[in-house]
Amino acid sequence: MNNKNNSPQLPEELRSFSPVTVIGAGVIGISWTALFLAKGLEVRVNDVRPDLEEVVYKGLEQMIPTLKELGLPTEGLKDRLIIEKNIERALDGAAVVQENGPERIAFKQELYAQIEQFVSKDTLLLSSSSSLKASDIAEKMDTPERMLIGHPFNPPHLVPLVEIVPGKNTASGAVDRAVAFYKALGKNPLILKKEIAGFVANRLQAALFREAIHLVMEEVVSVKDLDEIVTSSIGLRWAAGGPFLTFQLGGGQGGFPAFLKHLGPVLEGLWDQLGEPRFDDATVQTLSDLSASSYGEIPQMELKENRDSRQLSVLHALKEKSK
Repeated sequence: MNNKNNSPQLPEELRSFSPVTVIGAGVIGISWTALFLAKGLEVRVNDVRPDLEEVVYKGLEQMIPTLKELGLPTEGLKDRLIIEKNIERALDGAAVVQENGPERIAFKQELYAQIEQFVSKDTLLLSSSSSLKASDIAEKMDTPERMLIGHPFNPPHLVPLVEIVPGKNTASGAVDRAVAFYKALGKNPLILKKEIAGFVANRLQAALFREAIHLVMEEVVSVKDLDEIVTSSIGLRWAAGGPFLTFQLGGGQGGFPAFLKHLGPVLEGLWDQLGEPRFDDATVQTLSDLSASSYGEIPQMELKENRDSRQLSVLHALKEKSK
């Protein structure tokens, strides 16, 4: 396989991480691919889907405007791209593997047992899994010490967070390399102290979404108005501070203890009243109909572009304030 590592765009801190093999060409995999290429890395994309080349090229084209807004180079983006359906050839010489396969534990266990046969002992193995534990994924591996979770928040070429979650057998050196890799990409990698299903961001998202569904199903608020409430209040607030800092400030001079003293009982009382909806057939149908009535007439690409534009505005504003 041709080596395209000699990219003039490749920063020194990324040279030891090229080439990267991206396994799985879904939304997450293509988004990672776009970022890796824009940062100057050689990227091999592997998937068994018959339309692999078409899907990857189309996806990259759609992401170019966002990459430009992030200040990343997009000229010759595909010059360092190799699309390879054969997994052994795709993994040949890989320094890093970013896997984005289906969220099925049996599938991932078999996949990683296969991956380790075709990579060197120094290859960093990262899974984009959004809920499965590295310890479980690596169960059938002979060398699980270089395997861990590198979970992005969608879309990874835009949203900074990467949750790094080591397994019980992950070596500390692999964690350090993963942090260095994602930092060199301009991401915000955060190491979780314990393995837990769903990690942190998705658990928080699940908690909020559960109550959002409850409020919509109880006809307290419409789908569109609920989204507007989130983006006009807690979404805006938490983008700037997060819940703990928000409530630290909410306590005034007394800080977090004062907040809990005055408003803690109110929050605790609300906990007992939160809904517990389930995705039964009737609920799924109702939510689908309500979502369609709110957003169904707007083209999906237009919705995506509007979302990305707003996210970019927030990122630019936060970056400017941190200078």
